[in-house]
Amino acid sequence: MIEIKDLHKEFVNDEVVTKVLHGVDLKIDKGESIAIMGPSGSGKSTLMHILGFLDTLTAGKYLFDNKDVSSLDDDTLAEYRNKKVGFVFQSFNLLPKTSVWDNVRLPLLYVKGKQNLDAVDDAIKSVGLEHRRDHLSNQLSGGEKQRVAIARALVNKPDLIFADEPTGNLDSKSGIQIMEILQGLSKMGKTIILVTHETTTARYAKRIVEIRDGKIVSDKDNKDVIDGKALNGHLK
Repeated sequence: MIEIKDLHKEFVNDEVVTKVLHGVDLKIDKGESIAIMGPSGSGKSTLMHILGFLDTLTAGKYLFDNKDVSSLDDDTLAEYRNKKVGFVFQSFNLLPKTSVWDNVRLPLLYVKGKQNLDAVDDAIKSVGLEHRRDHLSNQLSGGEKQRVAIARALVNKPDLIFADEPTGNLDSKSGIQIMEILQGLSKMGKTIILVTHETTTARYAKRIVEIRDGKIVSDKDNKDVIDGKALNGHLK
């Protein structure tokens, strides 16, 4: 699904060049569950933004489904972001004082043609929040907000889901529930790319890639993967 070759990324601000990624090579197959680990400033979030079509590389090559991403126009990239990938962020990024249902529906507003509103209820059900469907986002706990964010990421039925520090703002119990949901999605064949600095979170992935100072320093199968059970069986 994903192949990057000799990827470099630098930012230029007032003629000051900051180099973030240095010759990164990485392959991710469809259906893989992968954790990208590294300390703050290592380049892991920048790499995720490039892989998720939120940013562009400076040099190198990025192939997605065997297509060179650099050759795609802005409209195609926007379509990829909306249909092919889903995003789950540490800060939830929900619309305040807006219902669970309307937050999950949001990606459908950017789809041309008739909206599949049944997909909204299906996504909410998949994370076990039917009973909170009409509640406002500011009436939810942190764990519930993150489950809404996952439902929103699922509503367009993407094959690839990025989760950037998805347990960072949660207590340990809620964090486990979120990781079990993501693991359940992996078992259904979704490709999961998890970005984290927490070892306990990374252990839910089947492969761990460690990045430091903008370079991959380790890429290995996770022999200690935690085999969680999907929350309340909703994703079985």
